[in-house]
Amino acid sequence: MVIDARSIHKSYTLRKGLVRVLQGADLTVGEGEAVAIVGVSGAGKSTLLHILGGLDHPESGAVIFRGQDLYRLSEYQRARLRARQIGFVFQSYHLLPEMDVLENVMLPAMATGGLLTSGAAARRRAMDLLDAVGLSARGEHTPLELSGGEQQRVALARALMNDPPLVLADEPTGNLDDGTGAQVLERLFALTRARGHTLILVTHDERIAARCDRVLKLAEGALARHNGR
Repeated sequence: MVIDARSIHKSYTLRKGLVRVLQGADLTVGEGEAVAIVGVSGAGKSTLLHILGGLDHPESGAVIFRGQDLYRLSEYQRARLRARQIGFVFQSYHLLPEMDVLENVMLPAMATGGLLTSGAAARRRAMDLLDAVGLSARGEHTPLELSGGEQQRVALARALMNDPPLVLADEPTGNLDDGTGAQVLERLFALTRARGHTLILVTHDERIAARCDRVLKLAEGALARHNGR
């Protein structure tokens, strides 16, 4: 088991009052599984993904990641675990404009040390990933010199830099046209499946969701199987 989320609750206090986003959401995902989470805008899909990835505290409930309760760890311990073992792909690419493409991909390894503490090893790994996403010739370019689709492929390579067991993707094609988005998705599914990564994908697109092993719908703060999958 990679992740086991139990009775997750989360609400926000806004100007108009209390908004209950998650109300007892449960989710269990196994090794190498690809799971899609769908739901209407504002249902709390991104909030849930951030909680699963250790980015946002739940009000109550537990997130067990490979036997460790994320929210019983210290901030430092959780940040270290997140950096080493969880890869994030966001709708907005979050690349650093002052760094070139190769440096952006290398960032997770350089930040955490471990197996890729040597700059040469990290560089080789980053180059291999850029090759895998079809951007081996763009390593010295800055993010601003790339198209949106190319930037998202760089973000995907960065997410996989530390070979994380869990990849979380939040509307990864939301800013892309259909053709470009399809190319990014092909690489996302191919690379995660080839390495046995567990993938949790948030999307509003039923066609994208259907490519996953299982589809869950978030509605009224809870998760349920969607369309029998």
